[in-house]
Amino acid sequence: MTARLRIVVADDERPARSFLVALLRTFDDVALVGEAASGKEAVAMIEKQKPDLALLDWQMPELDGIGVVRALKKHDLPLIAFVTAYDEYAVHAFEVNAVDYLLKPVDQARLRETLNRAQERMEHAEIIAEQSAHVDAAIVSYELAAKPPYLERIPVRHREEVVIVPIQQIASIVAEGELLNITTVRNGRHTITYRLKDLERRLDPARFIRLGRGTLANLDLITKVNVMPGGNHVALLANGQRLPISRLQSRVLRERFLKL
Repeated sequence: MTARLRIVVADDERPARSFLVALLRTFDDVALVGEAASGKEAVAMIEKQKPDLALLDWQMPELDGIGVVRALKKHDLPLIAFVTAYDEYAVHAFEVNAVDYLLKPVDQARLRETLNRAQERMEHAEIIAEQSAHVDAAIVSYELAAKPPYLERIPVRHREEVVIVPIQQIASIVAEGELLNITTVRNGRHTITYRLKDLERRLDPARFIRLGRGTLANLDLITKVNVMPGGNHVALLANGQRLPISRLQSRVLRERFLKL
């Protein structure tokens, strides 16, 4: 009897993760060995459980699916299938580079195909050894094929009118449930219904940085970074906002922007 395929699932959105887990439990030949609600959790889970296959959401706060792959050592890297909300044109790059994907909402039959491919590859050790090279090639192809232009302005509806907010005038974007609170340089406030990780993908990473799980800030408007008791960091913006920085992002900020 063939051993069951050991799987880790990583998605920061609980409903999507639960749905995928429920689908996996309908198959007798797989074993779910871990669930992760963030990229950081996924890395730790994969290193600990050493699964055969990791189903990774493409976009997760602080550390996305690609970040998870890059954070893993080659000997810890399982077979990878990305879970993405993008259309088939965008994800075609994965297929041609032998890296599988699942399009949200996940279809049971399509998931079965992914599991079959993984099981076939498990029977050929040399394919697993080549996995990291395939992933790197897929990353390049995906980014060339799927990346839309960065936003220059955000339309915000206010009752009977639509206000156009230029990107350069935005100081911060803070998530609150299903809403995003936008604060401008002059402390104007706007609210839109949008997912932070989807908006982040549309913003120039040279202009905006994630300070924590639910916060983006305009790099040009960060005037100070204060170290608080306990080693926590707080960013002071030109408009007077004080925004906490997560430990992970404080390291990113130091490495990328606070060194000459």
